[in-house]
Amino acid sequence: MEQKPNGGAVAARVRDVIARAGCSQREFARRIVMDPSKLSRSLGGSRRFAAAELARIADVGGVDAGWLLGSGSEQATRRAPAAAAPPAPVPAAGRPLQIVRETVRLIAEHGFHAVRVADIAAACGASSAAVHYHFPGRAELLEAAVRWCMDEDTAARAAHLATEQGSAQELRGLIALQTPTTEQQRRQWRVWLDLWAEAARSTAVGRLHVEYYRQWRTTVADVIRRGVASGAFRPEVDPESAALRLTALIDGLASQVLATSPDDADGTSPEAMHAALLAHVESELLSS
Repeated sequence: MEQKPNGGAVAARVRDVIARAGCSQREFARRIVMDPSKLSRSLGGSRRFAAAELARIADVGGVDAGWLLGSGSEQATRRAPAAAAPPAPVPAAGRPLQIVRETVRLIAEHGFHAVRVADIAAACGASSAAVHYHFPGRAELLEAAVRWCMDEDTAARAAHLATEQGSAQELRGLIALQTPTTEQQRRQWRVWLDLWAEAARSTAVGRLHVEYYRQWRTTVADVIRRGVASGAFRPEVDPESAALRLTALIDGLASQVLATSPDDADGTSPEAMHAALLAHVESELLSS
């Protein structure tokens, strides 16, 4: 798709905003909750920026959206204070990320279809119009919520994988990250369960779901492959097949844990899930 006549100028202004932010293009994409490949294509001229994307870029970059489109002067790039009542304070990460984080929290508490835009706006101390300005519809909000959860999960895994490489402990650490022991972990799993149902109905969310699971299984397979190479795991283990079985087991057990109330003695506890996963690793992977 070709850019509009001023598309090159828009892309140049966005590049300028990214440079002022002092971060990588990928990190800026995370801040505006945008697919990094879409940002790259838009900056390269093969894709148009959507209006809501430009709104988020303007918000995070602290510039006027009109200037991004070429309708304002360069001297007016920084937003002037409103003449009316001042808006709610915007967090350091920017309004778009605040909206997405509150959306994720409310999904975890009530489920996606029970969450109204008005609820999200109230949680952000903003108006519904402000939410729609950055995310025009529920579909865009859901996709942004999925992407933010993916980024948070990926960051947590990356921090863990910086240590214990090539050992069985590396895989045990990943298992601990995926066991819903803390309230934060339970909240993240509740969101994932809700989003999985949406992925079965939404093409856009479904594509993100496939992308996330490809990354997740690849991470597990790489950990197992390093364990095989170091001798921690048996040499005949196939990393891809082992990763598929282990991730499926994690998903199934986590679903059982989330369906179990704390006082249900017959349900599956986080401790039972963790023990079952470690037993699986011991019987299927560990060298004798």
